[in-house]
Amino acid sequence: MDATYSIDDLRYLMSRLRDPQTGCPWDIKQSYQTITPHTIEEVYEVVDAIERGDMAHLSEELGDLLFQIIFYSQLGEEDKQFDFDTVVSGITAKLLRRHPHVFPDGTLQSVPDSQTVATEAEIKSNWEAIKKQERSEVGSSGTLDDIPLALPALSRAFKLQKRAAARGFDWSEVGGVLDKVKEEIAELEQEIASGNMQAMEDEMGDLLFSCVNLARHLSIDPETALARASDKFKRRFQAMEAAVGVDRFADLSLEEMEQQWINVKGLESI
Repeated sequence: MDATYSIDDLRYLMSRLRDPQTGCPWDIKQSYQTITPHTIEEVYEVVDAIERGDMAHLSEELGDLLFQIIFYSQLGEEDKQFDFDTVVSGITAKLLRRHPHVFPDGTLQSVPDSQTVATEAEIKSNWEAIKKQERSEVGSSGTLDDIPLALPALSRAFKLQKRAAARGFDWSEVGGVLDKVKEEIAELEQEIASGNMQAMEDEMGDLLFSCVNLARHLSIDPETALARASDKFKRRFQAMEAAVGVDRFADLSLEEMEQQWINVKGLESI
């Protein structure tokens, strides 16, 4: 029968991996900075498993992601900065604080009055007010101060716009956003005609930023939308190569490639 392990076992395993005398040489030489890329990769692998509906694989990927947290916690403990218990306690306290409609007294044992049900608008308003208070307590009073620079560009744009919208800086209807997108396209066309590369890059950025804003107004996550579009392109391109042969594909004319693309799209709609 396979052994069953606990979070304490995982923490012990991590400490053994980092043991200067008997640990793993690779794990011993790692730092916060060197494992960051692995953490990002694990997050994307979790998302990939969810997108594919692979629940068995998702469990494994979540374990890999949890190991990243355990790794950071071990480093923090060695530096005498924090440990895993600190991480758990901190997130528990934060969620208790941010959910007064569930934990009215700020304790795990407290329950709300069954006669008092907070509306979704009230919950959202309280959430933003609490987060604003938290930001001010750490010296980050600006609305956009704590949005990480390291976020993927689409996600960061989405978060910046959402935060600004919460302060009332937003289009009142989607039509205004559509007009802005069209305006940015026209400005990009002007800079393409001028041949000014820096100006083209600036206008392309403005166009992408406006497209993210449009997605937000349509309640569409831009990262998800672009990821699905990329997957669709990959699927169709591979189908074209399979239809004519990978080696022969590059010899097709652009017109023949376009016809293959049309054929593939037609097969998807059948």
